[in-house]
Formats: sequence, C-alpha cells, structure tokens
Amino acid sequence: MKNSTLVGALLIVLSACSTVKSYEVGQILTPQGEMLVWLYEETPNHKKSFIGLANAGYWDRLTFNRVIPDFVAQAGCPDTPEGFNDPEYLLEPEFNEKLTHTYGAFGAGRDGNPDKLSARCQFYIVQNKEGEHRLDGDYTVYGKVIKGMDVVDAMVSVARDSLDEPLTSITIDVNVLLMTAQDLKGYDVDLD
Repeated sequence: MKNSTLVGALLIVLSACSTVKSYEVGQILTPQGEMLVWLYEETPNHKKSFIGLANAGYWDRLTFNRVIPDFVAQAGCPDTPEGFNDPEYLLEPEFNEKLTHTYGAFGAGRDGNPDKLSARCQFYIVQNKEGEHRLDGDYTVYGKVIKGMDVVDAMVSVARDSLDEPLTSITIDVNVLLMTAQDLKGYDVDLD
C-alpha cells in the first residue's frame, strides 16, 4: 500500500509540473550579445509569424542590415521584392494605441505601401531613448526587448557605410525560448 501511495503522489507532482504555463520569448544572438524579446498577445498574427520564421531558421543566414544611432537597428531580409511584394511575406497591420515606439520597441518593417502591410521577414528595434513616436500608427509594434538593449546600443555604434549598413556584418541567430513565469521574474513583462 505504501508504494501505491508514493506512486500516486509522484503522479500528482509530475502532473503539476507538466501544467506549468510557459511563454514564447524571442531570442536574438549576435556577436555583440544576446537579446530577449517579449512578443505581445495583442498582435497575434505578427507574433505567430515571428515564431514560425524563427523556428524555421529563416533569419539565421541574415544580418542586422541597417543600424542608425538614435533611431533603430533593423534586421532580416534586405529591401527586396521577397520582403515587400510576395504575399507570403506580408501581414496586415495590427496597430494598437497602447503599443508604441518607445525605447526597445520591436516592430515589423515595411515599404511605403498604402495598406501599411508589414514585411514579416524584417524587424527593427527602436534605439532612440526618447522613442520614435512619429512611427506610431504606421508600423506595427509587436514586442519589446526585455534583455539586451546594451547589445542594441553597441550595434548602432559600429562603423557603417553611407546606407547605414555595418561595415562588419552583424550576424543573427534567432530562436524561440519557452520560459516560465519564474524564468521571467525580474523582466518587464505582463503575464496576465
């Protein structure tokens, strides 16, 4: 009887462990260091797209191709038809007045298309400490950097050409981490 009680208790503990909620968090590794990105539930299509491309390894052959001090660091596909014309790579905007272009905001790049469709293969991080609120309502913010803004600050300080492309490539390795509330303790995230 003792063994069955012990087994039952063990099953209860294992069951409780398997129901611990986890959150999908973007991880971007660069030569300058690691960034963690909280992805907003309020922008479900952009979040799903980021997770899908990251899990597929889409960005792992690409770089931060534009770094501008007091503005943004941008990564992903270069300005090509793939990013701006192929319907597979476009997303309807998901504007939210609560999600603005503050320092560390994580947004989707786009060209000047009138529908403000996001190029899901591009992302940028606002590096201006004052924010870039002139972009609010024109570009979808779908996350924020919760760790590694020092990495972004270092990236925008590298030598670059007249098109703001780094002279030495800033490679990226983009992943999705599953983190628990305990893992996220101390980060500025809203776990609901």
